[in-house]
Amino acid sequence: MELLQQSGRTMGISVRTSPEVRQHRKQRLLAILAEALPTLPCYIFELNTLLGAAVVDLKRVCKVIRRDPSLTAQVIRVCNSALFGLRRRIFRVEDAAILMGIERLRAMVLTCSLLEFTGQWSEGEQVQAYWLHSFLTAMLSERIARWTRYPEPEQAYLAGLLHDVGKLPLMMVLAEEGPGRPIGLPTNRSGELEQEREYFGLDHCEVGRWMGISWNFFPCHIDVFESHHAPESAMHDPTLVGMVAASDHFCESRENPSERETVDKNSAAARDEAEFIHRCLPSVNADERQKILQTLGAEYINLRKLFESSQVGSKDPVAKVNSISSRGE
Repeated sequence: MELLQQSGRTMGISVRTSPEVRQHRKQRLLAILAEALPTLPCYIFELNTLLGAAVVDLKRVCKVIRRDPSLTAQVIRVCNSALFGLRRRIFRVEDAAILMGIERLRAMVLTCSLLEFTGQWSEGEQVQAYWLHSFLTAMLSERIARWTRYPEPEQAYLAGLLHDVGKLPLMMVLAEEGPGRPIGLPTNRSGELEQEREYFGLDHCEVGRWMGISWNFFPCHIDVFESHHAPESAMHDPTLVGMVAASDHFCESRENPSERETVDKNSAAARDEAEFIHRCLPSVNADERQKILQTLGAEYINLRKLFESSQVGSKDPVAKVNSISSRGE
């Protein structure tokens, strides 16, 4: 439960900083973006293409996975976790890939690669909170996609999983400043980007756009990285951005206990939430938006219970996220 309450506030920072210190942090961020970001293995893009084909060649997919022993072990380990409830152990990549499903496998490949990066320098609890929020946003984005008959719900899952990728370099800068860094950034969503710009000189949406371009993501995904706080500014796929933005906003309001209570008890806050959903999904009428909000609430509670009942070790966020994901379908 504690991680659920922390997942919406992965960067507790003080926004009061001198221009000189802010400029120093910005230069460090730019250096990370230019030099220190990991190069995503080429097999990631090959797998993404293979798994996105109309007819998936499972033999080729598994052949690519086996090139990376750590990824192979991760895929098999997740399928053998307690949450899958299998009566027999899985030893073959082919069997694991079938059980996991195409889109969960695609998301896991990206998650594993990014976690290898974040795990090198960031606090374990902070990384888990980050991925938990990303996972919840992904699951709810996919739910909205299916309810609204979006033609590619799996893209909504992937976009939701990676929407906050721009926070990773910011977390890296914080980690470099050591355990004595100042904390106390307000945990609500309001003003988050302004606070980041005050502290780092850049916000995670700007950084996410840079990373998406650098890693050659599709324009619709870059749209999500850049515009999930301002869905009306989306250029390539406003519907995709809107679904992720709505899910992100909903999760943020529930992950902070004080804000969750406000939304639950304060009709004005509930109206504000409905208004944000309208900004995200302007083509959806008022009755449908209300139904979406109600269903999001039920789905969020269900997913939270799945997480709390998870038996996967707390230090293994990849296994936890992907195992719950498979149960949550």
